[in-house]
Amino acid sequence: METEFTPWLSLGGGMLIGGAAVLLMATNGRIAGISGLTSRLFSRSTEGEARGVSALFVLGLLLAAPLWMLVSGGWPQQWVPSSPVLMAVAGLLVGFGATYGNGCTSGHGVCGISRGSARSIVATVTFMAAAFVTVFIMRHLIGA
Repeated sequence: METEFTPWLSLGGGMLIGGAAVLLMATNGRIAGISGLTSRLFSRSTEGEARGVSALFVLGLLLAAPLWMLVSGGWPQQWVPSSPVLMAVAGLLVGFGATYGNGCTSGHGVCGISRGSARSIVATVTFMAAAFVTVFIMRHLIGA
């Protein structure tokens, strides 16, 4: 299996993610961790302003693909070589990991490291190592 790497699109996407994280922190003092923002939408104890900011941020994520279609004329291409059952299990594991690790990859990897958080650095090294091992096993040992 070959992975298509597009350096300019990757750089642009990274700049947009970093810019959004900085903007959210500068304007609202909130970390752009997707698991935290999403859970804030469903929390009973969240104040209205925080819930509104979270809703707008998540809405922006959901509108990214339609916006790409309007700008480029075609939907973003994504192919996931996996079964729906395997994807559901993976989603549950990611959700468990985000809860157990007190944050997700965006919160720890983008925002935590940039703030110099030791906990975020350890979390990011841990989930990146797990990702490397998983990809190696899936591609080279199992052949999926």
